[in-house]
Amino acid sequence: MFNKFRKSQYSLYNQARTHFLQHYNQLINIEKFVSTKIDEIINKNLQQIVNDFNEASNLYPFWQNYPPDNRGRAPIGDQYPWIEVGEHTIGEKLPRLLEPYFHIRDMGLPSGTDVRLVLTNAEINKLTNRLTDTCWLFLDIKSVGPRDDQNHAVMSPNQISGNGRWDAEDNGVVNDVIVAKGKRKSQDFYCSIPPIYVLSDGTILPVIILIVKPVYRMLSLEENSKDGGQPLGRISLASVPNGILLQENPNYLQQYPNLFFPGKDDQSTNPLKKRCRISFDVLKSIEAWRFKEIVLP
Repeated sequence: MFNKFRKSQYSLYNQARTHFLQHYNQLINIEKFVSTKIDEIINKNLQQIVNDFNEASNLYPFWQNYPPDNRGRAPIGDQYPWIEVGEHTIGEKLPRLLEPYFHIRDMGLPSGTDVRLVLTNAEINKLTNRLTDTCWLFLDIKSVGPRDDQNHAVMSPNQISGNGRWDAEDNGVVNDVIVAKGKRKSQDFYCSIPPIYVLSDGTILPVIILIVKPVYRMLSLEENSKDGGQPLGRISLASVPNGILLQENPNYLQQYPNLFFPGKDDQSTNPLKKRCRISFDVLKSIEAWRFKEIVLP
């Protein structure tokens, strides 16, 4: 099965890659279409999202003796990790909320972001001049509290797409290394997601990368009381450019070299697994729609 469709995939992939290199605005327009639609859907269903998110605090008596494990370095101990709260109340809800607007398939893939949805919509067909009506949405939920609320997101190699060269049929797709540039040091970043997939039936799937960042409050800090809770404060939505846009055309990394900067891994981490940070300020500089704050009711 590993090689059953390799020959046709190799041909279709390079045709699609050449198409998007020449018509890179089509990739940008798909990203804008998908991110705008998700922004609209979240806003339309915001009260439901807030209620379900906040129920985790109301259910405290049922899990207070079995709290989630602390994360990060030297945690203070007055904050509960809320990662799964965001993943379940937003990440698992979005596919259902997207169903009225897209035909959705859950395609098998061994690695990637928290949510991976193959989306089909007639508008994508128009945007690509009938090359494809489908994309692969890679959506990651990055829940943070007030102490971790920075104007960036930490991304792993399997959460960012590269430029995806496939130079020989037997070799498979390879991404060029991205350099994450910091103020004091730089770091190589080995993104592992291609910019395009081709299914066994020949469907071409440009990759769309989105970050949904629920930011929760800590009432114990705000009210200085023993009773607390961690209700949803706001939601940020960030659209990360496809790897072709980043490294080839229009080559955003050349225009905006500080888009990626080093992550929080130490020297002992396998270089192929090191994470990087992506700047929300730089995303806004590329296109204003690439970063939005969703205001709560």
